[in-house]
Amino acid sequence: MKTSDGFKEFVIDQLRGLEAVRARKMFGGHGLYHGETFFGILFRGQLFFKVHPATRDEYERRGMKPFCPKPGQTMKNYLEVPADVFEDPHELVVWARAAIG
Repeated sequence: MKTSDGFKEFVIDQLRGLEAVRARKMFGGHGLYHGETFFGILFRGQLFFKVHPATRDEYERRGMKPFCPKPGQTMKNYLEVPADVFEDPHELVVWARAAIG
């Protein structure tokens, strides 16, 4: 299943407080960019942000899993965004800024 355009548009709308965000197709989903910085992945109705040493603990504390585009392939530096964050545009922008670094 590929990421739908509706889901992509919803995420972009949720991130409207962060200028210059765009999505580009990649590996059956979309990559999220802020300018030229790749910071997120949309895949099969899920949103993943890049984590850094300072942000990883909060994702893991909430039980968020890494991005796995196919069995045996895991991108450990991209973890799923918690649902409560995803649903709050203000909080989502805060987390996106942290993912951008």
